[in-house]
Amino acid sequence: MDRLNAMRVFVTVADSGSLSAAADKLDLSRPVVTRYVAELEQWTGARLLHRTTRRLSLTAAGEELLPRCRQVLELAGDMQEAVRQPAEAPRGQLRITASTSFAQAQLADAVADYVRLYPGVAVDLVLLDRAVNLVDERIDLAIRVAVEIDPNLIARRLTDCRSVVCASPGYLKEHGQPLRVEELAQRNCLTHSYFGRSLWNFTRRDDGTPVSVAVGGNVSTNDAASLMHLARAGAGITMLPTYLTAGLLQAGELVRLFPEFEPQVVGMYAVYASRKHMPATLRTMLDFLARRFTEVPAWDLPHAGRELNASRRPVVRSTS
Repeated sequence: MDRLNAMRVFVTVADSGSLSAAADKLDLSRPVVTRYVAELEQWTGARLLHRTTRRLSLTAAGEELLPRCRQVLELAGDMQEAVRQPAEAPRGQLRITASTSFAQAQLADAVADYVRLYPGVAVDLVLLDRAVNLVDERIDLAIRVAVEIDPNLIARRLTDCRSVVCASPGYLKEHGQPLRVEELAQRNCLTHSYFGRSLWNFTRRDDGTPVSVAVGGNVSTNDAASLMHLARAGAGITMLPTYLTAGLLQAGELVRLFPEFEPQVVGMYAVYASRKHMPATLRTMLDFLARRFTEVPAWDLPHAGRELNASRRPVVRSTS
């Protein structure tokens, strides 16, 4: 069985809503489409579609398999496109969007290193703390942090985005350090407008038990960097991504709370509009970011805080 074609047919059937529509779109006969789906079901050992005279829908197994088939097809397309690309260095403009906090903390340095490798590429970095329509706003690549990505989008997972609950030493001295995660419900919590504005989700590290705490406070913002500055100023307790906090925790400017609990881990994705005829600028940037932001990114390594502090430490000159 040609498994790639079987997956391609299955995805088209799911998107079209019927075998006949998929056959028309793929320029195949309906019996051939039916055979491809049946062979994929035989290979996976599960029924993928509910078929009736009126409608077609995915089974639970089909819902589980569909995004994986999209990923396999995307990877196959990337491999084919890579070998078709000319050997010459990429050049042209690349328009990238990301949140302000991530761009300032990590992405700007990555872009600087990328354009040093490929000086023929001009990067237009658009900082927006909201999801954008890639086509309408002419975005080539979006870096998004989310629990999951719409399966209709083309996305490459870069790494995990972890968080810490923290506060300044001054706040804790004035208000006391909470000892139980449930105490957050009675504290002034500075929240992100789009992530955990009223509910913070945790997993207990020792046994994996999920814990959720309703939170609230007198400041909410759509920018993680602003939450960081508010926390450093002693305004309250907040939850921040680790890509912002490594150096501050190491320096003692912020204190990590509840280390026995893991805040909800979300994915960091590179999202783009189409894998067809992918320009070399986009392909090389995707590969560059995937290497740079690995499964365990640099800011989550044990030495990250020490390195960040060293880069920020002022030079002290002797007066003797």
